[in-house]
Amino acid sequence: MKAILAEKPSVAKEIARIAGATKRHDGYLEGNGYVVTWALGHLIGLAKPEEYGYGSFQKENLPMLPAEFILTPRSIKAGKSYQFDKRALQQLEVIESVFNRCNHIIVATDAGREGELIFRFIYNYLGCKKTFSRLWISSLTDKAIRQGLNNLKNGHEYDNLYRAAQARSESDWLVGMNATQAITLNAGHGLYSLGRVQTPTLGMVCKRFLENKNFVSKPFWIVEAELKKDGLVVKVPVTTEFENEEKATQVLQVIRDSGLLKVTTVETKQRTEKPSLLYDLTALQKDANSRLGFSATHALSIAQKLYENKLITYPRTGSRFIPGDVFEEIPALISTLHQQPVLGDYAKKLNPLNDLCVNDGKVTDHHALLITENKPTGLKKEEQAVYDMIAGRMLEAFSPNCQKEITQVVFNCNGIELKANGAVTTTKGWRAVPDTREENETALPKFSEGEQLPITRAEILKKQTKPKPLLTEAALLSAMESAGKELDNADYRKILNTVGIGTPATRAAVIETLFTREYIKRNGKSLVPTEKGLAVYAVVKDMKIADVEMTGNWEYDLARIEQGAIDAGTFLRGIRQYTTQITEELLHSKIRIEINDTPGVVCPKCKKGKVFFYYKVAKCDNTGCGLVIFRHVCGRILTDGQISRLLLNGKTVEIKGFRNRKGNVFNAVLVLDKDFKTGFEFVPDKKVIKYPK
Repeated sequence: MKAILAEKPSVAKEIARIAGATKRHDGYLEGNGYVVTWALGHLIGLAKPEEYGYGSFQKENLPMLPAEFILTPRSIKAGKSYQFDKRALQQLEVIESVFNRCNHIIVATDAGREGELIFRFIYNYLGCKKTFSRLWISSLTDKAIRQGLNNLKNGHEYDNLYRAAQARSESDWLVGMNATQAITLNAGHGLYSLGRVQTPTLGMVCKRFLENKNFVSKPFWIVEAELKKDGLVVKVPVTTEFENEEKATQVLQVIRDSGLLKVTTVETKQRTEKPSLLYDLTALQKDANSRLGFSATHALSIAQKLYENKLITYPRTGSRFIPGDVFEEIPALISTLHQQPVLGDYAKKLNPLNDLCVNDGKVTDHHALLITENKPTGLKKEEQAVYDMIAGRMLEAFSPNCQKEITQVVFNCNGIELKANGAVTTTKGWRAVPDTREENETALPKFSEGEQLPITRAEILKKQTKPKPLLTEAALLSAMESAGKELDNADYRKILNTVGIGTPATRAAVIETLFTREYIKRNGKSLVPTEKGLAVYAVVKDMKIADVEMTGNWEYDLARIEQGAIDAGTFLRGIRQYTTQITEELLHSKIRIEINDTPGVVCPKCKKGKVFFYYKVAKCDNTGCGLVIFRHVCGRILTDGQISRLLLNGKTVEIKGFRNRKGNVFNAVLVLDKDFKTGFEFVPDKKVIKYPK
């Protein structure tokens, strides 16, 4: 009997169907010599500080450096303390029973760093010693699952992948737990979260916001002439921009007095524009944000659903290339688009295929995103939009190059140089794919060297220097992906441009965490820091924890652990040293977090005191009042914003993800009753239930 462990029930059911395990039981399926069960994501994780004997938020305990990390089942907040997630415990019992019954395990969690960690943590927590092999597939089509089951890998081929995942998990615990407690203790109020990737990402948003806000725009002037030839109007600017209007006026007068422009050089070049590479996850998220307005998290959730519905390959990929054997399957995949309303006609004519994206050496754990041989039916509008983007990019990537004719004409007017630039597409190539982004083109008439032409108009145009724009979510993903491009050190810049900070699979979650912590917010399509985010940034901006270079080096080292190039123990020893340094730095920082609105909420109960926000509670500073609002409510940690709304309005907006004592999830509005005790208001029945302390 063989056990198969998938990452989630939906994937387990598909694998079980192919394996012939069709008899359903509570928590698993069985048949044909297989027992197929599933995890529920991260069932096992690193224990919280209390399990190592560290008291919560006590300065004398910092830095917390466990000699050995403890694995523990997933827990949720219940009242003032944590308790094990009952669903997690129940499924762990099922997995343990399945493992005990079988003589071999097939690992079918997601084929990547986090999927490997999910299995190994469960395996180690249960003390299992059974042999295991790896199902490593890039799509959930029937064909891919069958091929994977027939070509299982030795499980220990992925030991380095696990070591990298474990090092990532432990380093995040060390940096995040210690830095969060240190900055919170130093502040003396509120709860402030810091993290290995989260904090430098916040720094990017804050830095760009402050640069934009503090930018002083300066005027400059350009001089532009205009001429006509062969029925075309050509604008010809002077090549120099002027910081002084008087100088620009003098140049304008020279041009007007002359009335003629003489052609000095005409240069025409052929330019080849290669198609964009196939999507990896980050590239898909950036385009989905720019073109559809989707957040990175939303784009990933849609892609994950398309993957589970067997319509696209594994979405959490960091590669934009495919191997040669997959390239052989591309014509068949393109044929599935022949009846597609928008792309079909182009797909039928696409031959031969461009092999720009074919490179075995640049394929990491998974190849680039592709559609599968399954045709989509019944998709929701948003799902169809993302599917069409992936299909369109696939056609684009395998299309011929686009050819353009680029022309530059240089003119002279009494020693003043002017230039006109033109571009005309001669072969559309990949730009013929429907919905491909159009480019404005400027066609120039034919000019000959030595030719003189009359000026029909000349004028001065006043311009203003502009700051770098605020970051959008797409721009932030790009900044995370190529975090080192503005670094001075050339070696580090090369490393970080390759690795970046975070991974394609985690960047969306990092950005979402910044929203959850109320460090950033959306202003239209732009991301801007909140007052809280700016206050945190003011404390950490010159510290190592906000250093993009250091964070990028960690990502590079984790990738090298995965490749077996460096030892995980050496990496973690460095992290421990760093943790000690940053903890001391934060505890003794002279810059304190000051947020005008956080401690300034007038107490709604006594009307005299002010409510101050601490890491566990928000309470009135009037000793005779006694108003206390606990942050931890039924498994959720209330944010400062939610508590502020509760105090100011008597209720919050609907909050999702509360859990009752039975572990059931529910959504509710948190309200203050007439005695200023918290309760729940449910939509739509508006029923109020006292929240037990």
